[in-house]
Amino acid sequence: MFKKILIANRGEIACRVIKSAQRMGIKTVAVYSDADQDALHVKMADEAVHLGPPAAAESYLLGDKIIQACKDTGAEAVHPGYGFLSENADFCKALAEAGIEFIGPPTGAIKAMGDKIESKKFANEAEVSTVPGHMDVIEDAEHAVRIARDVGFPVMIKASAGGGGKGMRIAWDEDEAREGFQLAKSEAKSSFGDDRCFIEKFVVGPRHIEIQVLADKHGNAVYLGERECSIQRRNQKVIEEAPSPFLDEKTRKAMGEQAVALAKAVDYCSAGTVEFIVDKDKNFYFLEMNTRLQVEHPVTELITGVDLVEQMIRVAYGEKLEIAQDDVKLNGWAIESRIYAEDPFRNFLPSIGRLVNYMPPQEGTVDGLTIRNDTGVVSGSEISMFYDPMIAKLCTHANSREAAIAHMSTALDAFVVDGIEHNVPFLAALMDHPRWKAGNLTTAFIDEEYPDGFEGVSLNEESEKALAAVALSMELVRKNRLDDFIDRMAPHSGETRQEWVVALSKENRVAVNFVAGMPSTPIEMDMRYEDGSKVAVVSDWVPGANLWTGTVGGKKLTVQVRAGLNSYQLTHSGVQVDAKVMRPNVAAMEALMPVRIPPDTSNLLLCPMPGLVVSIAVQEGQQVQAGEALATVEAMKMENILRAERDLVVSKINAVPGDSLAVDAVIMEFASGDDA
Repeated sequence: MFKKILIANRGEIACRVIKSAQRMGIKTVAVYSDADQDALHVKMADEAVHLGPPAAAESYLLGDKIIQACKDTGAEAVHPGYGFLSENADFCKALAEAGIEFIGPPTGAIKAMGDKIESKKFANEAEVSTVPGHMDVIEDAEHAVRIARDVGFPVMIKASAGGGGKGMRIAWDEDEAREGFQLAKSEAKSSFGDDRCFIEKFVVGPRHIEIQVLADKHGNAVYLGERECSIQRRNQKVIEEAPSPFLDEKTRKAMGEQAVALAKAVDYCSAGTVEFIVDKDKNFYFLEMNTRLQVEHPVTELITGVDLVEQMIRVAYGEKLEIAQDDVKLNGWAIESRIYAEDPFRNFLPSIGRLVNYMPPQEGTVDGLTIRNDTGVVSGSEISMFYDPMIAKLCTHANSREAAIAHMSTALDAFVVDGIEHNVPFLAALMDHPRWKAGNLTTAFIDEEYPDGFEGVSLNEESEKALAAVALSMELVRKNRLDDFIDRMAPHSGETRQEWVVALSKENRVAVNFVAGMPSTPIEMDMRYEDGSKVAVVSDWVPGANLWTGTVGGKKLTVQVRAGLNSYQLTHSGVQVDAKVMRPNVAAMEALMPVRIPPDTSNLLLCPMPGLVVSIAVQEGQQVQAGEALATVEAMKMENILRAERDLVVSKINAVPGDSLAVDAVIMEFASGDDA
């Protein structure tokens, strides 16, 4: 077995590979850029080698530096993770020439399957069902329009060397095809160093289901079930699960056998994934083969018990698979939620900064319920604008889909992230969505269910009462401790005021009385609502704790708590409220206080996220119409077009291409048509 391997990647996947290598007794070498010198993967590895500046093109994409790092440290093999150089045939070839083993498939398989254009041609020749489209390179935007017209709208424009949702655009008409091609081409060049794109028919209402394959160098190959990856936003997967709630055993077997046949046809070895789109009638079409480890591999590991990273290492070393197809059993259900550094309340714009507080839920298995968290950060880690926004991959496993969803909901409520914006509230809301629970999914799920973006979850009567009881229990404990501290010289009456009002917003106010119990930890209180109903509140919460865990009326509850200005910011199941606990007379006066109105910025184009100005599409004095492109800003490897919200005249431009802007920096100013 290898004695030392180098991981040519960063973040959570580098940490994930290091963990398996450590279990196998293999020493590890990490690589890092200037931005990652204090990263977790660097600390976990036995050795670390500096590559260069933060930009991937100047660090993680430099194959020659990685090969030199192998030579300098004595690393015998390289695990590429995913992204970066994981599907780069030239890098694989260069490793072989240097006598270094690549922990992945051979160069021929990477060339045949790693390139989306060539993989489509190869699949067609191998009689694999594929989506109709144009597999040759597109010359320019007008060529893209002609092809799209021939294929028939809607179409998907995709980067040939792409992945992770980058370099992908859906076009419903000629204008979108023209613009989408330019964006896909630009993103592809920036992310992969390869701007080739192709076009295929976009199947309306599809499900995205992929088959995990595993093959060795001796001609053996198996499939390890499927993963449902239909919950996507901007072609980026958000939630994955295994198995799929849609497939029957017959379809699963047919897809799996086809995936294995394709792998054998290209002499594949290592772990790989064959992706399909599946229509409502369970017809499936080959999309691509990812010749690497997938981001969502943990859910397959949880339902099969197979360590895919370990198997990749063993296959690369030349060992035969010890797993036969009949040995593969799917056990229970697993779900993965991708925790991203993005603001779901601002159209999922990227968020960067320092993780002031990072407290994921406890990993492990209790009563048949498992939590696993693959991450590459800790409290104090920096989320950089140079790389993708993933913070962690939170996974749960249980005997059934319903139990796995419920456990994920609880785990998300317990996932504390402070210092940056993140998508945990959105993920928590998804877990409680009726359509998700029913397994009625398509890749358009998020667009269909949240057409105007995510605005949080509305409070219902049950959640109002529960959060009001939680807030009151905390306030009574806090006041009791404060009274004990400042009133030591005078005997405390021991009495607790009975009547309270908990304001969750201007409109949502809950009158609740303290009935019995002691306002101390452990909390055991009885409360009564205005309608006369009673509830018992039990918790071990202490002032300063980030999590309130306990029961309200016998129902288990996990609520995130952050101290606010005379309030508690509470987060639970996608709901975020600022709870103010007041005496009734104070609440009556507080209700009369005016609401602070934010300043009017409608005459300004503000940078919605920290990012780099790629282009300015207008000039000063130009009349623009609603929907017209104004500027393009790149953040975390994705280009975002900023458009006019109404008809305006550009009065002043404050930024130029190449500027690095902070959030809410003024890019340009406007005058209305009447003022111009």
